[in-house]
Amino acid sequence: MDTKFKPILEKLVRNADLEGAVLTTADGLPVESVLPAGMSDERLAAMSAAILSLGERAALELEKGSLEQITVKAQKGFVIVTGIGQEAVLTVMAPHDAKLGLLYLEIRKAAEELAKLL
Repeated sequence: MDTKFKPILEKLVRNADLEGAVLTTADGLPVESVLPAGMSDERLAAMSAAILSLGERAALELEKGSLEQITVKAQKGFVIVTGIGQEAVLTVMAPHDAKLGLLYLEIRKAAEELAKLL
């Protein structure tokens, strides 16, 4: 079932040339996703919430202020986790050759649009 969030995620994936994106609740339940066939939105949602929670704790413990974003760089690409307020998490998957500056800009625009709908 498509939600009001689907067009925003589709635009983000298209504009930033992403492999996929998922919007989840802060406790790890999928809300909407645009993912490759065979990829589980439930699994990605749970991992995203866990990554964000750990990042928030690290930022707090290390006195770095509020967490904005977590970037995981791997051999085959990037996973970027962004909190949207206290209630949602946006996670995107990008290829290894992604231009991160432009990608962060597109993520920020999408996060702002999603926040207005939450």
